[in-house]
Amino acid sequence: MIDLYTWITPNGRKVSIMLEECALPYRVHEINIGQDEQFTPEFIAINPNGKIPAIVDSDGPDGKPISMFESGAILVYLAGKTGRFLPATDRGKYEALQWLMFQMGGVGPMFGQAHHFRRFAPEKIPYAIERYSKEARRLYGVMDAQLKDREFLAGPYTIADIATYPWAARHEWQGVDLGDFPNVRRWFNTIAARPAVKKGMTVP
Repeated sequence: MIDLYTWITPNGRKVSIMLEECALPYRVHEINIGQDEQFTPEFIAINPNGKIPAIVDSDGPDGKPISMFESGAILVYLAGKTGRFLPATDRGKYEALQWLMFQMGGVGPMFGQAHHFRRFAPEKIPYAIERYSKEARRLYGVMDAQLKDREFLAGPYTIADIATYPWAARHEWQGVDLGDFPNVRRWFNTIAARPAVKKGMTVP
């Protein structure tokens, strides 16, 4: 059994989607970040960085429980555990991992900043709104070019797509119309139709 500690954020939903895609049994523990529950001693013992998501797998790789934090690392771990959504060939694996890192180092941080300054900042800062909205559009452009001649970011459906989709699901928060990026829109609609994605996006 896997215990999932999560909240209603794109990073949290990466892991719930992966768990649903892999049909792994799991229990959900809601960590309300709006009430600072991520900073309780109990959660810090699982993730010393005090961020969601995190998991505890009672059946770790050596048969002992293992706790994992950082959403990208959790996806790699679950792919290794199940043998799914990360290609077996070295070439395919590294291509998927580079697009996972693209999400972790670019899409997540930049889209997150766009969300903050467009929707949540206590004062409107035009420079910040323009900077992060422009960078979000640039990243969508990179994805659109990559998806021109392939169905998914790394060719087959992988953890790179699972990681990126929940952020793209908030494209309106970033001031982005997917109609401006037709290849991304096609990719987005294809993933959105997957039953495991639909279910994972409702957790918690």
